Amino acid sequence: MTEPAHLAAVRASYDTVAADYLRLVVPPEGMDPVSRAMIAAFAELVRESGGGEVADLGCGPGRVTAYLSGLGLSAFGVDVSGEMVALARRAHPRLRYVQGSMTSLDLPGGALGGILAWYSVHHTPAGQLPELFAEFHRVLAPGGHLLLGGHAGEAQLLRPARAYGHPVSYASHLVPMARLVELLEGAGFTVTTRLEQPHPQRADRSYVCLLATPAAGRR
Repeated sequence: MTEPAHLAAVRASYDTVAADYLRLVVPPEGMDPVSRAMIAAFAELVRESGGGEVADLGCGPGRVTAYLSGLGLSAFGVDVSGEMVALARRAHPRLRYVQGSMTSLDLPGGALGGILAWYSVHHTPAGQLPELFAEFHRVLAPGGHLLLGGHAGEAQLLRPARAYGHPVSYASHLVPMARLVELLEGAGFTVTTRLEQPHPQRADRSYVCLLATPAAGRR
């Protein structure tokens, strides 16, 4: 099967920037308090719902996966970039990191108690988000929890030439928070919490966190 072009671009770009991404991006402990509070709330919800494995999808160098583990979750990471997975395995050898695509997870249906997609879905073209969210729904157990955090904007396509000091070929596809909610609900989720923070420099962009759970009767 031919790999989608956007996945090939994401893999190549993050393989290139991996070391400097690790150096430049703040660890979870350095995130803003609201973001850390949302991750902590997600962890508490998963624990209260009976636990189960939690997948950190688009895990990068694995620091957020390790943070989830420190919050008492049985967490593992998945990333399309082999270089990112190698960094994660070296830094956190006791945790499991898998190279793969969040669009086609090597997991049985209902296998997970939680999914964290933290600033990772924006590289998926907007027209393919229904398929992506359907895959999230497939692998999440009834009563499980999804936390989606990331960029939002008014139907923007961003094609940076460089990132983290290197040439990149990926794109970022931003959609409004209301559209993300609509797509999650269309995939069978009930969105239970919506948080939107303004971008400090751009009025047409924001940072969002959405908590969701599979809707009853939508398996």
